[in-house]
Amino acid sequence: MTTPTGFHTLPLPDTLLATLDDLGFTDMTPIQAQTLPLALDGKDLIAQAKTGSGKTAAFGLPLLAKLNPRYFGTQALVLCPTRELADQVSRELRRLARNIENIKILTLCGGAAIKPQIESLQHGAHVVVGTPGRVRDHLERESLILPGLQTLVLDEADRMIDMGFYDDMVAIASHCPHKRQTLLFSATYPDNIRKASARFLNRPLEVFTEALHSAHHIEQHFYEVNDDQRLDIAVKLLSKHRPGSTLIFCNTKARVTDMTDVLREHGFSALELHGDMEQRDREDVMIQFANQSCAVLVATDVAARGLDIKTLDAVINVDISPDPEVHVHRIGRTGRTDQPGLAISLVGTKEMHWAERIAQFQKAPLVWKPVESVKKQAIKPVGAPMVTLCIQGGKKNKLRPGDLLGALTKDAGLQFDDVGKITILDYVAFVALKREVADDAYAHLANGQIKGKQFRMRFMS
Repeated sequence: MTTPTGFHTLPLPDTLLATLDDLGFTDMTPIQAQTLPLALDGKDLIAQAKTGSGKTAAFGLPLLAKLNPRYFGTQALVLCPTRELADQVSRELRRLARNIENIKILTLCGGAAIKPQIESLQHGAHVVVGTPGRVRDHLERESLILPGLQTLVLDEADRMIDMGFYDDMVAIASHCPHKRQTLLFSATYPDNIRKASARFLNRPLEVFTEALHSAHHIEQHFYEVNDDQRLDIAVKLLSKHRPGSTLIFCNTKARVTDMTDVLREHGFSALELHGDMEQRDREDVMIQFANQSCAVLVATDVAARGLDIKTLDAVINVDISPDPEVHVHRIGRTGRTDQPGLAISLVGTKEMHWAERIAQFQKAPLVWKPVESVKKQAIKPVGAPMVTLCIQGGKKNKLRPGDLLGALTKDAGLQFDDVGKITILDYVAFVALKREVADDAYAHLANGQIKGKQFRMRFMS
């Protein structure tokens, strides 16, 4: 019997309902239950929801429901703050649209050559997902035109504004038809979003789900430290708790580099992620972390936005955030899907008022631990269980995940559980392998063939 929160209670096309059934989606998440009836009714929305709450489907299903497959003009535009999030949103929309014939979803982001994007746009696209700078560039070149646009989505609008994209958002909105539906999604809802929303939305309805992540699954510890202790204490906390995967947040790029250097000096498997890195380098780092071939990722808030990490054992705030909503957003990356999570925050003496704001925001006292209990901890480095193999061939070479899995299990003799996540892009593929079998697998593949062809390959480091 269908529950009141079942997708089949919604006025969705049969093709989308069939896809949701195929994907095993039966009941809506809280944000979906609150937004989907309103969005499907054509209302403009401002919706606040935590990470991992199902917001892509909350805006994806309404925009897909009203697409006309026979009209190859752009009917929906989704703006995201980063290329990583845009790629993630595009993948999810393609999953939801897979039973709708001839739907083209195109991703337009900086860091990629613009000429192939222009050529793709010449053939039309029903849905465009992109970053503000590159989308604005295409609009000004008139390689992207939006006379038939029905839906504009601003995903993680708070972060786009924080990253300086407000002027781009205004310019893009000016190219959109006045009569359209606009859906704004934001993890936080500060004053700048309230002021900005008037420029983009028409009498929007506001939807707020619980922004705080369940404290039941996240164990939070706070330590008061001197500034010169931070890096050493962070290393010793990692040695003490030994989480399999850890995301460390720092407030500056310089601190990210210093923290990563110290971890590597002590033998930890660690990589850094910040805004000054080239796009390709950032993508390589994120693939390695998602593949569990890197145990610790040290990042700034902006760089970590849009990370598609299913399981994360711990979050460490080497620098506490002055914004309590950002703090909650950081720690909410662990303890997902009812799994236990650990969040540790290091607080300087001059930052105690920031900690007090977090306590007020969470409406719960903070759990303070004595830093003396950590100082004598022996340093035992944490390694990564997997290695990522990069193969110089991808979708354009007709490679599929099954081809790589078959080559590794049948030809190279690996067990299925020796192979982790497989990611295939247009011209390159990434395969996570258990560290102890990686060299043998490489030797078999490098001297053999995959799908009748020989490909160059290398281990990522």
